[in-house]
Amino acid sequence: MSRVNEKNLSEFIRLQVQENRAWALLCGIADWLRQSKGKYAAERLAVLTDVLLENGELCAQAGILLNRWLRKVRLYPLLISAGIFAREGFRREMTARLYEKINPSYKDGSDLRDVFSQLFYRENDRHWLESVPAALWLKLFSLLSRHTPEGDRKTLHDYLRQEGLHAVEMLSIWVAAEALEPDLIRLDPKLLDRDSPFVALKREVSYWLRAKASSDEFDDSHLYVMLDQCRKQVETLRKKGTGAGAGSSLGVAHLLERLDQTFDRMVLLLDVFAPEVIPPRDMLKLTGTLASAAAEQHGVAPLWKRSVRMLSRSITQNTGDHGEHYITRNKKEYLGMFYSAAAGGVLIALMSLLKIHFGKTIDNYFLYSLVSGLNYGIGFALIFMLGGTVATKQPAMTASHFAAAAEGNDKGVAVDMKLAQLLVDVLRSQMAAVAGNVLTATATAMVIAALWMAFRDFPILNKAQVNAQLAAVDPWKPTLLYAAIAGVWLFCSGIISGFFDNRCDYLNLRMRLRHHPVLKRLLPEKLRARFADYMHDNYGSLMGNLCFGMLLAMTGFIGHATGLPLDIRHIAFSSANVGYAAVSGSIGFWLFVQSMLFVLLIGVVNLAVSFAITLWVALRSRGTHIQSGWNIFLCVLQIARERPLSLFLPHNLPPEPVPPAPRKGNKETVEAKDHTGHHAA
Repeated sequence: MSRVNEKNLSEFIRLQVQENRAWALLCGIADWLRQSKGKYAAERLAVLTDVLLENGELCAQAGILLNRWLRKVRLYPLLISAGIFAREGFRREMTARLYEKINPSYKDGSDLRDVFSQLFYRENDRHWLESVPAALWLKLFSLLSRHTPEGDRKTLHDYLRQEGLHAVEMLSIWVAAEALEPDLIRLDPKLLDRDSPFVALKREVSYWLRAKASSDEFDDSHLYVMLDQCRKQVETLRKKGTGAGAGSSLGVAHLLERLDQTFDRMVLLLDVFAPEVIPPRDMLKLTGTLASAAAEQHGVAPLWKRSVRMLSRSITQNTGDHGEHYITRNKKEYLGMFYSAAAGGVLIALMSLLKIHFGKTIDNYFLYSLVSGLNYGIGFALIFMLGGTVATKQPAMTASHFAAAAEGNDKGVAVDMKLAQLLVDVLRSQMAAVAGNVLTATATAMVIAALWMAFRDFPILNKAQVNAQLAAVDPWKPTLLYAAIAGVWLFCSGIISGFFDNRCDYLNLRMRLRHHPVLKRLLPEKLRARFADYMHDNYGSLMGNLCFGMLLAMTGFIGHATGLPLDIRHIAFSSANVGYAAVSGSIGFWLFVQSMLFVLLIGVVNLAVSFAITLWVALRSRGTHIQSGWNIFLCVLQIARERPLSLFLPHNLPPEPVPPAPRKGNKETVEAKDHTGHHAA
């Protein structure tokens, strides 16, 4: 038969009833509602209802057909699986969904899970399902129910309730089993207790089902209390997984998300099947949830987004914890930041000199890029180990801290002013670091170039090299594009640092290194403990610096190899290069000033791109957003009018809030971590 439309709708239904094809009836109706991307789904459902309303005999036949078909299919696999992540973990489920697209599995018509998968076979089916008002669905279901014999209705009702109660029992067993999951025990060893919320929920469900089976009175309020306690337990595990010191993984994120989905499903099932008579509206809500979940399982994007959220939050949380150290709020911190950046500037000038030397002595471009990357990476790591600061590393850290401050705050002028003050603190701290880097890198480069000329008969850079260095900071060329690329790599270095910090916590690297059999032979206990503590606390920063250096250097090689406009411009190295060029080429005062202004423009792009991307990612990982960027900007202007010097120097700053003193007798306890650890998923 041709596609269903308004003209042949009645004939289509009659034909499927005569041939006893409930499945074909459902598929035809679903395809008709889906046409035009479901734009007219509500109107067509109303038409379907009117057709059945006008033909009572046809409505009765269709109702009986669907009723008896539904009693023959297995229901509970759909109730416990649709919209709930698989137990195998993120990788297995992602692989299964991708493989399903290439080679779809056999669909069993006697399993409602497979039926829903075929009925709602497009990921966007959930949009038109949700666009139809609940009143229209209820009207259709009520019409079919009224025209179905009472005996058939009661038989289906009992079957639905039996399957629903069985689904609740199965879900409670799943939850109890998670109390033995090593990854969760690592986060909270109390799960091993006999009275953990997960196990207690299973017991309560058993009592509830026993009462239902014997038709005894049972107060199910305690069952909902246990569900609430389980939710709080999951939230505790999530906070520990996203906080510093615990670490998370995609596997843990997937598991906790699965538990949340399980609790949501149990509440839905209880609302539907706990009463003696199934409430139609709750049944419709459950059916809609299952249908939307069946449609969503055909895509991989929702699975990826939901699973990655916790891991990304854990990574940005580690990054944000480091960001607090890059914000100055008093004279001591401000000067400390400047001196730290100044020390970094000296080493950057030496790193720039090494890169110039490599450019003169290495002809192979790939080898030159590789050696330059090691020069950058090891140099950045050395600056970090010696307590120096690279100014451009700050935005990737401070943006995460800014996002943490924005999370959970209510709307209002006070909150906007708080975020504005934090933004001013970040900018002031950044300017101190930039000044320290640029001034000392330029000055050191000029001193080295002058000493070179004093002891040699030729400058460090020849005329062509001087012109090349000045052209490299010219904003009329692709300089600012290259600066933006460097800003992207700055963001990536912050994420890399957060990732490895998270992995250290997840694997408990400190205890692994302290008890490593090889290190036990090589190092005495105290030295081994210091090494383990240092590596655990700084491994992320070291890896982030090394990777950042390689990203900077290899970008130029990729651009050279492909002919694409790919390269990087970094404010600190550009300032050192201008210093070498100024002395080597005797470029004159005004050209030098112009070049330094161009360098500062490079820095603005470096910092803005890095800060913007990191802030966007951090806000998304926390599921929050900034209510009004314009209001924050107005608050910054207000601060500038009231305390203009505070934009540049730590003058006239508002007092910092004093944390409440701890009560006597309350001592913080630190729980020992699991020394065995587990491999991150």
